[in-house]
Amino acid sequence: MEKFEIIAKTLFGFEQLLADELREIGATDIEILTRAVKYRGDNAILYKSNLLLRTAIKILKPIASFNAKNEDEFYDKVKRIDWSEYMTTEDTLAIDGITFSDVFTHSQYIALLTKDAIVDQFRDKTGVRPNVELENPNLRVNVHIADTTVSISLDSSGKSLGKRGYKTEQNAAPLSEVMAAGIIKLSAWDTTRPFIDPMCGSGTIPIEAALIARNIPVGNFRHFTFENWKDFDLSLWEAIKREANAAIVPFDGKIMGFDIDPKSVQISRDNAKRAGVDDIFTVEHMDFFETSPGFDNAHLVMNPPYGERLEEKEDMIDLYKAIGDHFKQHYNGCDAWVLSGNLEAIKFIGLRPSRKIWLYNGPIECKLHKFEMYRGSKKASKQESQE
Repeated sequence: MEKFEIIAKTLFGFEQLLADELREIGATDIEILTRAVKYRGDNAILYKSNLLLRTAIKILKPIASFNAKNEDEFYDKVKRIDWSEYMTTEDTLAIDGITFSDVFTHSQYIALLTKDAIVDQFRDKTGVRPNVELENPNLRVNVHIADTTVSISLDSSGKSLGKRGYKTEQNAAPLSEVMAAGIIKLSAWDTTRPFIDPMCGSGTIPIEAALIARNIPVGNFRHFTFENWKDFDLSLWEAIKREANAAIVPFDGKIMGFDIDPKSVQISRDNAKRAGVDDIFTVEHMDFFETSPGFDNAHLVMNPPYGERLEEKEDMIDLYKAIGDHFKQHYNGCDAWVLSGNLEAIKFIGLRPSRKIWLYNGPIECKLHKFEMYRGSKKASKQESQE
């Protein structure tokens, strides 16, 4: 099969993780960019990228690149692309635009111009215009502009790959599935160690841990836009899915979640069932400050509240102090990876982090801290120093 350039978009800080995943699925010519990785592959690699990559948020297939100094030139050059290669008048269309330019300042207008150029080409040739369909189009086009450089790509994913498809409900402050998978990978969890999220909310972190532990393809639960493409190869896609699901492995370790909110606990259970991991993930209704792991080597990954409102500042400092105290009293011998967007409050956790990794949870600047709770009073006392 013919190879072509592909771009996988990701979150800041996950680029190396994504590059490593791409090597595992057979991608070549891998180049790390900012919030993205460029590589080469054929349709099989494109399909695998959507099905298997845990830290990607979009898989794009570039089809054109050009310079445009104004809107008329942009329209003309988009219209020169042979869109009949990718769709027919019976197919539907959607455009996503993003611009970093003093010339092209409105991404929505760029999307509208692109749509006009495409449908006008079909109207001029056939007298018929394809329709726009925002939810599940046959073709989703991505337009990226930096200054006067325009890149046109086909979006093979559709909805963000962070929307796995197993969550029909979530709590008020959900963590994306890509963010959850990424921080688990950054934490280098040894699956022989019990995994705990003591503030699990709708269960995203432990469910992603369970999918990793069993090697379950994260794309099993959803549809992708490439399945609507003119050149979609159904037999190839079915073969790739069979191979990926044949590689699922058993897991006899422990993955646990706790949450103070009974509704969140039920949502976690429902989500785990839809993800097919309810047999290896247990969740209990319990306040974090009542938890004790029952293991001296547990691996914690948690995303406590950030307290973004000003009036919550003192409450958040008290919360993080209490989290640190509970770690020291009840989690000796465990490692805790704490993601927080409250960069001030986390300093009051009262433990010295052995690692700090900068990330972004959506628009929120965050740090992922690793805290090691050693056994024994002498070693533990060394940890009890404020950052």
